[in-house]
Amino acid sequence: MGKLKIEQSKSLKLSNVISKILMPDEIENYALEVEKMHNYIKIKGVKPLGPIIQYTKATVNQRGEMNVELRILQQVNNYINNMDSFYKIDSVIRVKKCMYVRFIGEETKLKFAYDKINLEAFEEDIPLKGDSYTIFVDKQDDNMIADVFMERADHE
Repeated sequence: MGKLKIEQSKSLKLSNVISKILMPDEIENYALEVEKMHNYIKIKGVKPLGPIIQYTKATVNQRGEMNVELRILQQVNNYINNMDSFYKIDSVIRVKKCMYVRFIGEETKLKFAYDKINLEAFEEDIPLKGDSYTIFVDKQDDNMIADVFMERADHE
């Protein structure tokens, strides 16, 4: 695996994005939930564009406990007007100022991409919002390519 090179101000734009928030019991069956989403997309007569994207947002509640929201996102070729209640569609998701890194390596080491962004943000005094978009570009055996975007909190 090569070095992780950070870009401090990269934009992310996604179009016609179907998303679903995963409940804790659904997270355990992540692959099944992705398959269900792809079947739903097929039934609706549209085609998926690009890879699955995972959105994660961590917050701390009033009791000091960590809450994590996990969503799966998939871009499709056309907007769907009548969505079922467990899915949502956005015509555009635009995140203008993100820290970004491309990860190439063993899937078990993907956390280093997040760690690298968090470390650089700390060292450069760049506040982050606490959410991330991970685009799973490719996977072969135990190796993967993933693009990680973490939204900055200092943009206008």
